[in-house]
Amino acid sequence: MNYSLSHIPARTEKPREDGVTMVMDKGLSLRQTEDLISASGHLIDVLKLGFGTSFITPNLKEKIKAYQKAQMKVYLGGTLFEAFVARGKFKDYRKLVDSLNLDTVEVSDGSINMPTKEKCKYITDLAKHYTVLSEVGSKESGILISPAKWVSMMQTELDAGSWKVIAEARESGTVGIYRPSGHAHTALVNRILSKVPAKDILWETPQKSQQAWFIKQIGANVNLGNIAPDEVIPLETLRLGLRGDTFFQYLPEEVAEKLRQV
Repeated sequence: MNYSLSHIPARTEKPREDGVTMVMDKGLSLRQTEDLISASGHLIDVLKLGFGTSFITPNLKEKIKAYQKAQMKVYLGGTLFEAFVARGKFKDYRKLVDSLNLDTVEVSDGSINMPTKEKCKYITDLAKHYTVLSEVGSKESGILISPAKWVSMMQTELDAGSWKVIAEARESGTVGIYRPSGHAHTALVNRILSKVPAKDILWETPQKSQQAWFIKQIGANVNLGNIAPDEVIPLETLRLGLRGDTFFQYLPEEVAEKLRQV
């Protein structure tokens, strides 16, 4: 911090197990990558090379090395994992991950139909060699999954070896744990939190209102993902109560009540 201020919540420090910030890189240039690290690298824990962008992005290995040097877990988007599986090329996927010197992977089934048993086998096999994040929920709008099934899938995938389960929202933040309006499915989230520890879940929150909502529900050290590169510092101010949406979150109640009345 650049100066002192009271009533600021304690934040976990790298390497974090909770309070994780996951950023999605959808094709930043090497120069933009260096700028991101310079400005916000100390706040980013996990860096996802979104969907299949790693297939096209120039200077891929240089970017990965730069992110890793800044103590970030770097991984290829789950859609790319699915693209390899759909083509019967899982062994080639493993070779690709190793050739890029990655120690983190994502297992998802948001685009293809994959039986739970098969998905968990991938998780267990990969967890022997890598840190695994697995994504729960569909990328398609209109597909509803019952709260009980969300809980069951998360628990099963954590048991299979996932470091964290990602609650699907897509980059738009309008599916999965959210309604088409972008508002959270409150009953669903509460049901999940009653059964699955918050530290084990990474909530996709591409919209500011969604980030603020989860911070208010769980606290400054909630795990949040799909953050845009230019929203990392703004997100941290939300976590710390230094932005309007969470301004009164950590002030003493008597102070907050008095100021709200003015």
